[in-house]
Amino acid sequence: MRRRRNDFRTPGGHHGRPAFGPRGGPFDGEFGPEFGPGMRGGPRRRHGGPGGRGKRGDVRSAVLTLLAEQPRHGYEIIGEISERSGGFWKPSPGSIYPTLQLLADEGLVQGDEEGGKRLYQLTDEGRAAAGKIGTPPWEHFTQDADPNELRLREAAGSLMVAIKQVSQVASSDQRARATDALDEARRTLYGILGEAPSTEG
Repeated sequence: MRRRRNDFRTPGGHHGRPAFGPRGGPFDGEFGPEFGPGMRGGPRRRHGGPGGRGKRGDVRSAVLTLLAEQPRHGYEIIGEISERSGGFWKPSPGSIYPTLQLLADEGLVQGDEEGGKRLYQLTDEGRAAAGKIGTPPWEHFTQDADPNELRLREAAGSLMVAIKQVSQVASSDQRARATDALDEARRTLYGILGEAPSTEG
């Protein structure tokens, strides 16, 4: 039976879109990746065009750069790129794993099974290729970013951590008060959106 486009099986054998990076947890399905540094699709950049996707060739350079540091699993590579780009670039498994396979075919990368998962590392030829890469490709995604957008994303990520802690350890009364605080914050944000845009900058 033909597999649907979104029916991706991860190296661990799980169906669906996995939670990548260090933020995996019980809140990923409810809040991530729309909140915090893992915002789906990425933010808009100041000089036009949506973020979240690299230019052609960036994935290859990113993979080689990360593997030059240490061996990694495919999902670790995705998480590292998202983390280091501040969430502006989160490549999909559909771009990372074919790139790894292509690099393996070229003799630059080798993958070994480890605990049911494939661990990728550079060959000698791969290290030579990685040594020719200058600026890590993820840095280009933040150069033209609005600094206030970066602050907003960091604040959103910190808020998600606080919400998770309240959900796990707070009393029922504390959870109710936290919910009221979040509702008030939501109303405040919509109030900001309703204001006339500032011409500053």
